[in-house]
Amino acid sequence: MSPPETGAEPPQRPRAPISLQLVTLLVVSLLAAQAITFAAIMLIPPPRPPVYRVAEIASALRGGSLESRLGRPMTRQAVATLPPGLDEAQPRPTRALAGTLGLDDADVRLAVHPPSSAMRIFYRLRDPRESRMRGDGPRGGRDGPRLERPDGPGPAGFGPWRRGFAPGPDTPIFNDFTAAARLDGGGWVVVRSTPEPFPTDWQKRVFLWLTAGFLVVAPAGYLFARRITAPLKRFAQAAETLGRDPHGPQMTLTGPAEIGSAAQAFNQMQARLKRYIGDRTAMVGAISHDLRTPLARIRFKLEAAPEALRTSVLGDVEQMEQMIGGVLAFIRDESQPGRRERLDLLSAVECVVDDAALLGGDVEIVEPEPEGEAVMVDGDPVALQRLFGNLVQNAVNYGGRARVAVRREGVLAVVEISDNGPGLSPDELEKVFQPFYRTDASRNLDTGGVGLGLPIARSTARAHGGDVELISQSQGLTARVTLPTVR
Repeated sequence: MSPPETGAEPPQRPRAPISLQLVTLLVVSLLAAQAITFAAIMLIPPPRPPVYRVAEIASALRGGSLESRLGRPMTRQAVATLPPGLDEAQPRPTRALAGTLGLDDADVRLAVHPPSSAMRIFYRLRDPRESRMRGDGPRGGRDGPRLERPDGPGPAGFGPWRRGFAPGPDTPIFNDFTAAARLDGGGWVVVRSTPEPFPTDWQKRVFLWLTAGFLVVAPAGYLFARRITAPLKRFAQAAETLGRDPHGPQMTLTGPAEIGSAAQAFNQMQARLKRYIGDRTAMVGAISHDLRTPLARIRFKLEAAPEALRTSVLGDVEQMEQMIGGVLAFIRDESQPGRRERLDLLSAVECVVDDAALLGGDVEIVEPEPEGEAVMVDGDPVALQRLFGNLVQNAVNYGGRARVAVRREGVLAVVEISDNGPGLSPDELEKVFQPFYRTDASRNLDTGGVGLGLPIARSTARAHGGDVELISQSQGLTARVTLPTVR
């Protein structure tokens, strides 16, 4: 009897579709990335621009120390002509430097370089007033930093700011600069601030902050995406299981709405296939069983027939009964599938070889697997022993002997059964797997079968996820069985 088709399943809670879950993952990841970036901007202390006093720059131009209290070290060199970019030096810082050096304004140049665009944006985000004080804001002019800030604490070491503060030796110079002073003998001495290193400490902090955020968000995104895609993998495994064992239990999958619908359709398909196969198998079995009655009547009626006719017809009757018996045995095995279990393939093959040897067959196992290299498969022990027994018996009947080799090839278990018989022509290597097809060598009822042994063997192997093929050798034939291994 075939299993009835599953009816209405119990109601399940609604599941979100895959598209909605993917959009949710995208939006959550985007919001998390924006939150991390915003936190990095607001929580990490801003980088301080280098600050130089005019007196420090004047001392460096005179040949003094190149170190600065709040800025980066300076560099000094003598050149013959004024470097580019100093022709348009800022007037106010230049007057402060010229007054400190005691030189005319025409003999001194001081150009303050604005910070990078990224730093200007950062300063504006952090403190627009501080940005304008540094000369980085939209109102910062060519004269460098705006000093007309209301009274209040100024940069460390420079005292308070005052409205209308007169440029002098303590005038602060923010950001990088290039200064030059004319030499007595001609030429110029040029002092520059050291370029900002890359990466800076502030950039390192930002990078570490973003890396830490990535390490927090990435695992969460991975787990969320895996939760979405895991049912697809289980669905593929269920389909593979159905291909190996059509009588296996129906799958139960949880996940997105599409997976639930696909699983329900898959289970209904499995039930219909089992019912279809069961109905066809039962019909063939009934026909084969009912054929025994007219064959019995033919036997009875032949008792009064002449000897020659009776012998000829009885031979055909015996052949038909043998075919019917093979069909009924096949249907009985298919309708009552055995329990799958994990087993050692070499042990199963050894049992078949020992049984064949006890019956007087020249059967032997060659090339056994090394110690500790067991070939494990998942299958029905009875069905697999019947498969190998059929192939071994064929090798003994038509090839005189059977040599069996068991080994592992990657993820497959391979069993090869070779004989020394006449072999088969290339066009018969596949025909012999057709039901009731028999070669000339197997048409003798004393040694041949009814043409169901190889089809049943291939059907059994494919039901286990493997296959059976015949390979012609220079002397004899080799039956190669492949089965998937398990750990």
